Amino acid sequence: MNRRTTNAIRFVLDELLPPFIRDSKVFMYPLYVFAYGKLDVRREMAFKELVQSWTSTEYQDFYRSLTSSISRRRVTDLNMPSVTRILAELEDATTVIDVGCGNGWLLGQISASRPQVALFGVDVVDAPRLGGSYRYARAVVERLPFKDDAFDVVVCTHTLEHLLDLEAAVAELSRVARHKLVVVVPRQRPYRYTLDEHVNFFRHRYELVNAIGLDEFSCDNVSGDWVYVGRPQPKAPPSLPSP
Repeated sequence: MNRRTTNAIRFVLDELLPPFIRDSKVFMYPLYVFAYGKLDVRREMAFKELVQSWTSTEYQDFYRSLTSSISRRRVTDLNMPSVTRILAELEDATTVIDVGCGNGWLLGQISASRPQVALFGVDVVDAPRLGGSYRYARAVVERLPFKDDAFDVVVCTHTLEHLLDLEAAVAELSRVARHKLVVVVPRQRPYRYTLDEHVNFFRHRYELVNAIGLDEFSCDNVSGDWVYVGRPQPKAPPSLPSP
């Protein structure tokens, strides 16, 4: 199921159904069964409550367990207009990291379009089995194992909506970005039952703009997803010790 289809389904559910039906456990149960490929979806339906008390290890284990979910069965969460926009932002880049790279699909697209770029990927799951040359680190977004200004462009797609500490994640993405930060998130209403393990919602443009907080940016609705491109502030050089 491609992104255009899932965004169309989300529009029908979130925008056309009355909220008391849309967020009904009884109504959503069969959709969860379909989305996760099993009958016992109690943990998945209670995700938003359970995740608040999980340790980092429990959080990572949960995502590694989602082998049969609809999000793992589709090749990418990105729509193609968003991919085109991302690739256009990499024209002058020599180093690019995809934070929350999942199965590595976007890394493959970048490698094919920009073969001269040194590519890096980060996620909480094991390294994706992807052909091509790239380096991979298993890490959480809130604690990236890289120096300041480590990459010309930092790309983070369909990841911020999953993170509990959004402020820390955004700070880390901006910290390791030398020239540009590219973020894609769904344009989505907040509901309890959302089939997608989301804990952050960006229904309005200002919600994403305020969350990232860069002074120089663009943020556009691209086929149902927000595509944000920002330029991080130059990092201040370390101060010299007083004589």
